[in-house]
Amino acid sequence: MRQQTQFLWETYFSSVDKIVMTTLEIVKDRISRHLSRASLQWNHTPGGLVSLPQYSENLQDFPFYLNAFNLHPSSAFTAVIYATSPIVTASSAIYKLMKNVVSSQHVDKVVVIWVSDKSPPLKNKWPSTSVPIIVIKPQNKTINSRFYPHVAIQTDAVLGLDEDVLLTTSEVNFAFSVWKSFPERIVGYAARNHYWDDYNNRWGYTSKMTNDYSMVLTGAAFYHRYYPYLFTHHLTPELHSFVGNLSNCEDILMNFLVSHVTKLPPIKLSQRRQYREAPAADGRATWSELRRFAERQTCFNTFADAFGGVPLARSGTRFDPVLFRDPVANFRKKYRQMELVNS
Repeated sequence: MRQQTQFLWETYFSSVDKIVMTTLEIVKDRISRHLSRASLQWNHTPGGLVSLPQYSENLQDFPFYLNAFNLHPSSAFTAVIYATSPIVTASSAIYKLMKNVVSSQHVDKVVVIWVSDKSPPLKNKWPSTSVPIIVIKPQNKTINSRFYPHVAIQTDAVLGLDEDVLLTTSEVNFAFSVWKSFPERIVGYAARNHYWDDYNNRWGYTSKMTNDYSMVLTGAAFYHRYYPYLFTHHLTPELHSFVGNLSNCEDILMNFLVSHVTKLPPIKLSQRRQYREAPAADGRATWSELRRFAERQTCFNTFADAFGGVPLARSGTRFDPVLFRDPVANFRKKYRQMELVNS
């Protein structure tokens, strides 16, 4: 009873904003009874303010009820690749990435968000596969389009990808197997962290390797398809405009949103050394890299103000495959290519 009282207080009554939003949502439920939330949604974490009835009336369609009620997500995933390069050839990064993704037995389809000004390549330019490849040219070409809840996405699991990511089929399969155990979280490879900067009296964002983390970048990560819906329909237009104008920080915003909903950290998988975002250790970073990293520092504090604090939770956990890097024969291991990539 104490835990439930604490949940109700923190969710609905701990601030004037929450009291107002709770009142408005209750009124909305009473006016539109066909879209009203069940009492279970109001009284079970994460609460009625983020369990939107417009999305679905079926509890199995929400990520945070799956484990709580012993429900199971769908057994396939949709890969969503955010593409900005106008050229696709057999030697291009997106072509190689797509070949590895479609080789997974769990992939349902590949959705390419084509934001280049040039027309997308013809069908015969993409890898030859039986997996459907759907190219979408969004009307709104801001970076927010990578988290738009496209109708083509019918699976619970979404694999968000940047076009230049290096992932093997084994890494994709392993990440999906972990996500199925944690469908309410972001599960991915590249982790980031935050800290309080006493000198500047503000929050800091860092990509330095530490013993813990609070964010996982969505350029190579699994998340539930409900979160793009929440990203599009729950966040304020001001946040959308802020991210769209910068063409940056949408991954930080998604991490804020998911941790705000779940009160849980993301899940980091076996270490990837290919990801580089911050200035290099030798200091030889380009002006563009420094500018974008400074933008991400500003984004972090802007999001903290918008959310009324930092909802991110830290974790020191990392998931590796069984026998990963153990001195045993490679044929004993299920994901045999992962160590070759991570070495």
